[in-house]
Amino acid sequence: MNLIAKFKETVNSVLPVMIIVLILGLTVAPLGLDLITRFIVGGVLLILGLTIFLLGVDVGIQPMGEQIGAALTIKRSLSFLLIVSFIIGFLVTVAEPDIQVFGDQIHKVFDCVDKMQLVYMIAGGVGLLIMLGLLRTILSMNLKITLLICYIAVFVLAYFTPASFKGIAFDSGGATTGPMTVPFILALGVGVSSVRAAGKNNNNDDGFGLTGVTSVGPVIAVLLYGIILFKCGILTDSAVSEEIAEESKGLGIFIRIIPGIFHESILSIAPLAGLLVVFQIFLLHLPPRKLIRMIIGLVYSFIGLSIFLVGVNGGFMSAGSKLGLLLGTKAVVSGGFWYFLLIVTGLILGAVVVCAEPAVWVLTEQVENLSGGAIKRKLMLLFLSAGAAIAIGLTMWRAMAGFSLMKILVPGYAIALGMMIFCPSLFTAIAFDSGGVASGPITSTFVLSFTIGASQAAGGNGDSFGVIALVAMTPLIAIQVLGIIYNQKVKKVMKIKNADTGGEQ
Repeated sequence: MNLIAKFKETVNSVLPVMIIVLILGLTVAPLGLDLITRFIVGGVLLILGLTIFLLGVDVGIQPMGEQIGAALTIKRSLSFLLIVSFIIGFLVTVAEPDIQVFGDQIHKVFDCVDKMQLVYMIAGGVGLLIMLGLLRTILSMNLKITLLICYIAVFVLAYFTPASFKGIAFDSGGATTGPMTVPFILALGVGVSSVRAAGKNNNNDDGFGLTGVTSVGPVIAVLLYGIILFKCGILTDSAVSEEIAEESKGLGIFIRIIPGIFHESILSIAPLAGLLVVFQIFLLHLPPRKLIRMIIGLVYSFIGLSIFLVGVNGGFMSAGSKLGLLLGTKAVVSGGFWYFLLIVTGLILGAVVVCAEPAVWVLTEQVENLSGGAIKRKLMLLFLSAGAAIAIGLTMWRAMAGFSLMKILVPGYAIALGMMIFCPSLFTAIAFDSGGVASGPITSTFVLSFTIGASQAAGGNGDSFGVIALVAMTPLIAIQVLGIIYNQKVKKVMKIKNADTGGEQ
């Protein structure tokens, strides 16, 4: 049954993190009975909510995206396709669970930042870059050149953005591409690629790359948002909350936050329902059975999103920030073993989070199939988990040392963009698509909260952001390395075949 499969996926993602937290929270960094209890309850609700939400995505939202994508391509109107793709990108991003959680965490640290303003800026960035990505596919623009231009724009804007806001901007790119957004993006990309220029030669990578291009949009939008806030005097490098606000104790917090969470969930899902109604009337004309199934999927998504957010806000994130604060404080005060333990915890979390992410398993299987078995799934998982482990380990080090995020991001992206010269186009497309895949719900919730706590211990809340960005950056390098290895293997095989053929002749 699909529900059971989704439940297993979610448990495999969340349970390893819960075990690590419980071991640390009951031994070296006591969290207290109240917080541990809320963490367990929050974790159970997170698993339940994410399971129902993902089921809703499969039942209603993904088919809806596929139907809309197909309908848009059949119309064969470029302007109509681009306008509607912007609207779709905007609405599905607003409904993305990771973005809702991400916005809450930003507001806690930067109380001068309005959560919904930030969400709308991110959504607008997604919509605009979906338009650019689809236009690239239609006009057969080179993906590598498109990505290069986009990232040049990113780093130019980053130069003018306040230092405390740069991590938020880069994190937004990884947080955006979640279980709600990706199905729509992929549906649009595949639909346009399949219809594009019938009779022309299609590149194999035409079906890939849209997610990678789209994920740049939130980064650009939030960088611009940071510049605007800075110019208006609303945001400064010192505009960071001095401490994490004291939260309510006891299990009653789960009940108290339900009305607000329900309101947020309605605001997230209702636009998608409206979109379905409009498309059904004017374009889709689906039979009642299919329409009812999609509506049921939206209801599942609403229920799942609500339960997920209650679990996350009720205890899951609180335990993460508290654990990071305790370990970070001991590292600052005592150094030595505690400094080592903090970084090792980050390394373990990175490896666990990536290996447990369901979307990563889908990606590794895809690459193994595309390479004809030359690049094994296990090898790719090893590269990705090592990359994520290093990313979170570096984040813990940065939280303690306080050096600029750009000292990691600039050389990292320089390497990733430089590797495009030597990497096959297909693997470059997959690599940039996978950037958002590696950073799932656990990274956006627990890992970010853990990093915020550790950063607060060192006196720098604003420096805590950037962990999602680093986790999203490592696949760009890892998969392109594998692509270069694969390309070399293909060349060797071709040389051997040519030699054998020449010998026979």
